[in-house]
Amino acid sequence: MDSPLPEIRRSLLPLSWLYGIGVNIRNRLFDAKILKQHKFDIPVICVGNITVGGTGKTPHIEYLIDLLSSRYKVAVLSRGYKRKSKGFKIVDVVSKPQDVGDEPLQIKQKFPEALVVVDKNRRSAIEKIQSIDVEERPDVILLDDGFQHRRVMPSLSILLVDSNRPVYEDKLLPAGNLREPLQGKDRASIVIVTKCSRDMQPIDFRIYENGLDLFPYQDLYFTTFDYGDITPVFPESQPEILEPGDLRKKHVFLVTGIASPQPLIEKLELKTYNLYPKSFPDHHFFKEEDIEEIKQEMGTVDVDDDDKIIVTTEKDAIRFRALSFLDEGFKKRLYYIPIEVIFLEKTEKESFNKKINKHVRSYQTNIRLSKKQDR
Repeated sequence: MDSPLPEIRRSLLPLSWLYGIGVNIRNRLFDAKILKQHKFDIPVICVGNITVGGTGKTPHIEYLIDLLSSRYKVAVLSRGYKRKSKGFKIVDVVSKPQDVGDEPLQIKQKFPEALVVVDKNRRSAIEKIQSIDVEERPDVILLDDGFQHRRVMPSLSILLVDSNRPVYEDKLLPAGNLREPLQGKDRASIVIVTKCSRDMQPIDFRIYENGLDLFPYQDLYFTTFDYGDITPVFPESQPEILEPGDLRKKHVFLVTGIASPQPLIEKLELKTYNLYPKSFPDHHFFKEEDIEEIKQEMGTVDVDDDDKIIVTTEKDAIRFRALSFLDEGFKKRLYYIPIEVIFLEKTEKESFNKKINKHVRSYQTNIRLSKKQDR
């Protein structure tokens, strides 16, 4: 059953209908091959969604890199959302988030051996990646948030769906959060329901299976996040890693600039009695006045300064590290929580890994021949 829409969103339904007409026409032009799609002789695995807001794309991209990088040269292609630069750019571990985007930089710093590239024009970027020197040329490309970028035809599409926002109960923009009509999910070979509760019951799985109504060629998986140790953003200022139990004694000021902070808020509420969440827009570049505001709010809590810490996300930590105006006192109190993807069932993980490896392996004979000819 559809959830009732707030009045303001209900008033936007006529605009959603117009938006849906436009998106449907575009999709049908691609389906009818009137608008051209470009297919490549290298595996291009798209990880995306059909909604606005966070579904966990970056942690799932990182899972794929970790899965594949021991056997293959991996490239990640992202738009580099909210970066100030333009065009094709190769991300380095010392790049600035405002030049390449926070998520691509996070990926590069965690996986230095991966080729990470940002470019709004995905087709052109893949062609440039394929022209890289043969010894460095990747064997597989992970296309970040490219589900609606239909000029590139992925060899495999993975669609992420937030378990807290069922797409089958949603509406098109601007009344809802859908980027395109629900049938767009049919382009995916794999659908992953993300951010699941670890105590999901069989009835919960069936609700998602029935709501998504997938085809036989589509595989469905369920994942959640595992939160790591609370780690200093600036280890040179504060080398101590906090154990989860240490939070009970702290007043935790949670500062986030992500699309969906609620799961992290709920996680920390289980770890501390004193949590003060403060949210900024997704991909927010923090300014001096933001830092001063955070300090002022911390100052209103009448406890010893040593009992106050600031916790942020791994993505936000990338942007905090780029700030030149942070004082040592702020740096000393600033921590982040790393996350990784966990499949709810061990058999699901094995099945998913096998499917991805088989897909990438199927391209490797032709890739080796191509590289041999280019030497």
